[in-house]
Order: sequence, then structure tokens, then C-alpha cells
Amino acid sequence: MNAPDKPLHNLMLPDIQGSPDHRDMAINQVGVRGLRYPLRLVDASGETHATVASVTMTVGLAPTVKGTHMSRFVEIMEAQDAPLSLIDMKALFNRMRHRLEARSGCVEFVFPYFIRKQAPVSGVTSLIDIDAGITLKSDQSSRTDVILKVVVPVTSLCPCSKEISDYGAHNQRSHITIEATLQQNATLNLEDLVRMAEEEASCEVFGLLKRPDEKWVTERAYDNPKFVEDLVRDIALRLKGESRITQWSVSSENFESIHNHSAYALIEGSNV
Repeated sequence: MNAPDKPLHNLMLPDIQGSPDHRDMAINQVGVRGLRYPLRLVDASGETHATVASVTMTVGLAPTVKGTHMSRFVEIMEAQDAPLSLIDMKALFNRMRHRLEARSGCVEFVFPYFIRKQAPVSGVTSLIDIDAGITLKSDQSSRTDVILKVVVPVTSLCPCSKEISDYGAHNQRSHITIEATLQQNATLNLEDLVRMAEEEASCEVFGLLKRPDEKWVTERAYDNPKFVEDLVRDIALRLKGESRITQWSVSSENFESIHNHSAYALIEGSNV
């Protein structure tokens, strides 16, 4: 009679990843990328936003260790079934570092963020999607940096075109990218950064407009012309005045309507 097979979990399988490595070469980041998971994000007011995130999870690897344990990254995400605030994301990040026995690490969530907006005249509502991201990272210290990112579509109208033309002016859709590193323990909604971009543009954009709304946004942009330089400078002033932010950058890419290239500008700054 043959002996019964032993359960798989009772077998003493070798841990190859945890074996020593003799090349004396540390790895800055090792982990998983392109891990897609449902994400319920809780903003500072307590509202929950549902989306799907592409997640990158990495840790620093000591020069004496052969490899990290890739399955543990997925296990951490599998164990997370509650909505996440920025505080919760920090806790998840710290669990990752502890589970992987790493002093440094990085977790990045990239996702579409949906905002319901009201048209300026008719009042009809519609959703608009913003490309957004939240990154948590730490070096060898216990400090965890939280970095918010949004890419906001807006309208920009050329001041030069308006000035030299007998009638009309060319405009374009612009993508304004804002990245902001938060003060320790500070909270800031992604929508706060979105509003900065929209309020400093020639006009914001909407998912749904009726004819009276279209008239309003056309005239709003015409009355509020902005060069790409104007866009980044005006938003930079807003970021400089935000006490919850330490490091920041703002860029704008204007997809020109009269050229086959874009206009581009970038400003980086610090509030420290």
C-alpha cells in the first residue's frame, strides 16, 4: 500500500528568493507593476470615489539578498477590501514595507478620477474624467511622502490671436499636469488641484453642454485669453500659497489648433 501524499503546505520547499547573493549590488526598486485593482478612494470630506487603479508596488532590496517575494505584493492588495483614505494608503504602504522587510519602498496608484460637473447655464450635469495618481514613497527613513498628481483638460485661448484679428481668436484644448508633495500628515483632495487648474484656464471643459452653455464657454474663453506661460505662472502662484504642499510642479501642453505641434511650459517649486 502506497503512503498517502503529503499536503503541499507541509512540504519544506526552498526559499530561493531569500537566499544570499554575493554580487554586493543593492537594487533601488523591485516589485510588481501593472497590477490592476478596484479602488474606492475616500477624500478628505469622507466621500467615496470608485475607480480602477493600475498599481505599482516596489521595495529596495539589500545587496546580500537574492530576490524579493513577489507574491506578497499581491497578497497585500488582496487583503485590502475597505475604501482607502490617504491615511489608509499610508498604512497599506507601511504594511508592505514590513511584510517585505524593507526600509525603502514605493506604492503608486494611477487611475481615472470621475468628477460630476454642472453646466454653467442650463445646469445639466455630466461626468468628466481626470487622469490622476497617488504615490507613497520612503527612503531609508521612517518618513513617508505622499504625492498627488492630476492631468486636467482645459481650454486656452491665444491672447496674440485675439489682439491681431479683426474677429475671432484661435483656441485649443490644453492638458495641465500638477504634481504636489504634501506636508506630513496633511490632506488635500485631488479636486482641489483640479479646481486650481480650471480656475486659472481660459475656460474649463464639460462633458455635456446645451446651446446656452456653449455660448457661455465660448465667450468666457474669449474674455480670458491665456498663453501657455500664463497658465503655468498663474497656477504656480496658487501652489506657492498652499501651506499643505511642500514640493510642486505644474506644466501645460497646449494642443495647438493652427500648428501641428504643441506649446509647452513647466514650472517646479518648493514651499519649504
